[in-house]
Amino acid sequence: MKGPYGFELTENCENCKLRSNGFFCQLPAGAVKDLDAIKFSSAYPEGAVLFIERQTTRGVYILCEGQVKLSISSSEGKTMILRIAKAGEVLGLVSALAGTPHEVTAETLRPTQVAFIPRDAFLRFIAKHPEAYPIIATQLGVQYSVACEQVRNLGLSASAPEKLAKFLLDFAGGGQQTKEGTRVKLPLTHEEIAEFIGTTRETVTRTLSEFKSHHLVELRGSTLLIENREALQEFVTV
Repeated sequence: MKGPYGFELTENCENCKLRSNGFFCQLPAGAVKDLDAIKFSSAYPEGAVLFIERQTTRGVYILCEGQVKLSISSSEGKTMILRIAKAGEVLGLVSALAGTPHEVTAETLRPTQVAFIPRDAFLRFIAKHPEAYPIIATQLGVQYSVACEQVRNLGLSASAPEKLAKFLLDFAGGGQQTKEGTRVKLPLTHEEIAEFIGTTRETVTRTLSEFKSHHLVELRGSTLLIENREALQEFVTV
């Protein structure tokens, strides 16, 4: 059925048009049927919080459609965005398996569909379907690799232009190729980009302006256009 946020809300994994994009979507038919029986599909608007760090884990969240930012905060109120989760990912997986509180806060960046599975039901499901273990291992491996890359970018990048260039290039990796350059939706404010690369909003605004003056990138509303990928790549040394 049609959801309230402009996309079709899918409640059945077997008939889902996005099925080929997800990790758990690749399970055999019997496992997918059992998965359907224990999940609860919901649609969320932009800015909805799925869970917060240090919150007791209730279960796992399969991201069917949309994007979710994962962040951590300090006691002083400083925030760092760790990564942007995309369709097919499973959020809260480590906490659900270990029975520990969430380490991050998950907030939607745009209208999003999520399939929630309570922790007890999820643990029973994977015990019944050991074929899910390789998929879980793959998911955990991807999350670990992304975390290492984020630490590398924050700790080893020498300057704000380098960090910002690396962020923009990575984000536009699957963007649309046009005559003008690579075009992609960037649902982050300057403040959020600063939280992602470990700098200030003013620095992001100033560096974007410098990139624009050299015809490297341009932000048109929420649309990012990378005009000269090769020149932007020259900023990146890590």
